[in-house]
Amino acid sequence: MTNGKLIIAAALVCLANTGFAQTEVPVVVKSEPGKVSVSGTVTTTSTVVGIEPETRTVWLKDPKGKVVQVVVGEEARNFDQIKVGDVVKAEYSQALTITLKKGNAPLSANETHTLDRTPAGAKPGGSASREVTIMANVVAVDHRSGVVTLKGPQGNTVDLIVQDPEQLNRIKKGDHMQAVYKEAVAISVEPLASK
Repeated sequence: MTNGKLIIAAALVCLANTGFAQTEVPVVVKSEPGKVSVSGTVTTTSTVVGIEPETRTVWLKDPKGKVVQVVVGEEARNFDQIKVGDVVKAEYSQALTITLKKGNAPLSANETHTLDRTPAGAKPGGSASREVTIMANVVAVDHRSGVVTLKGPQGNTVDLIVQDPEQLNRIKKGDHMQAVYKEAVAISVEPLASK
């Protein structure tokens, strides 16, 4: 990471350790005065190696040979079309944006979900996303260590590391910071693999 960026360690750990991630996740960091965004996307391909229709369980094998067991919920259409040998492609993305807010905005937490399924009769697939927005209070700023402590609407605290002195100097105890976390996954099943 380059200097001049607000580094949110929790977001980087999250991006690097997603359930879909089998390789290094390319992380993009964008910064402007009072705002920073961290994002990453992983695309993976796995092969269906087993199916248990009674429990809607599918076993997926990635290119490195790792097998993962996945239970497909009732909301997923066209489960009966999944066959051993099908190739499942998944794209998983995460993003976190932290914005400094001056003034006394109320502490809050809000979460939204979306689900888009494939049409009935089409190959199984779809996408889902989630967005969480939290307004937190700055309760401490340690200029020596670069740590800013935030307190959320439910009383929990989290420490953020700010490496850029200019960004750190903008933040004062009593300020508010808005965190917007987004994650999305899109999955599609490809035709039966040829042998």
